[in-house]
Amino acid sequence: MRLIALDIDGTLLDSRWKLPEANRKAIAEATARGIEVALVTGRRYDFAIPIAEQVGGPLTMIVSNGAVIRDQGGRTHLRHLLPRETAAQVLGITREWRDGAAVVFDRPRENQVMLEVLETDDPIRTAYYARNKEFIGQAVPLEGCLTEDPIQVMLSGSVKEMQEAESVLRAAQGEGNFAVASTIYESRDFGMIDVIHPRVSKGAALAEWAELRGYAREEVMAIGDNHNDLEMLAFAGVAVVMGNCVPELRNYGWHQTRTNDESGVAMAIEQFALREVTPCA
Repeated sequence: MRLIALDIDGTLLDSRWKLPEANRKAIAEATARGIEVALVTGRRYDFAIPIAEQVGGPLTMIVSNGAVIRDQGGRTHLRHLLPRETAAQVLGITREWRDGAAVVFDRPRENQVMLEVLETDDPIRTAYYARNKEFIGQAVPLEGCLTEDPIQVMLSGSVKEMQEAESVLRAAQGEGNFAVASTIYESRDFGMIDVIHPRVSKGAALAEWAELRGYAREEVMAIGDNHNDLEMLAFAGVAVVMGNCVPELRNYGWHQTRTNDESGVAMAIEQFALREVTPCA
């Protein structure tokens, strides 16, 4: 095993968004043996870096569902932005969910995340806004922020709302000018949709990075728990789903580890990367 790709939320972190010490130790052992570890997440770079700092050691950052690949020092290796004309189209067809809409840009700090509506009674969005207030700006209407190509258009809301929004977006994908990455947390009745460049997914980014690094598919392990991890798991030679994963991911016959509250990442790394294994076909 030469590369381990780890989702963050629901995988690396437990259900309280804390990093289990067993996971940190397993990653440290892997990197000490010369195995590259990548955090592959829907989070944007600045929201993922605090987790990387907790993990410690050298990490590759594949963020925004694969749209951007950086090192921990902030150097960009790969980037695929969403054309602003496409972003405007997406905002138009998802106007019904504007309260939970954001446009995310690759900017140093201010105005990375642009919102039209700042007031919300959604506790998860409220907490996100509080943690990211230094990066948030406002544009009314939201289309007015599209002065450059963004990384993505992001929608969030209840599971039912996001399922409805995803149906609208999938129906509009006919021209193939954008991709849709969906993340659902049934237990919290919360969902997120990232609309990104059509060539972008966690799996596409992982494949592109593995090729640049000279890794064969069979030398790559991926661990994930949600819908947006599907392509990443499908690419990896060793695919591992969390014990708390969405039911759909259990349909592919991939390896299963413990839940995120049971340090499932540590168990998988120890089993498949720190001892001899035979990769999946």
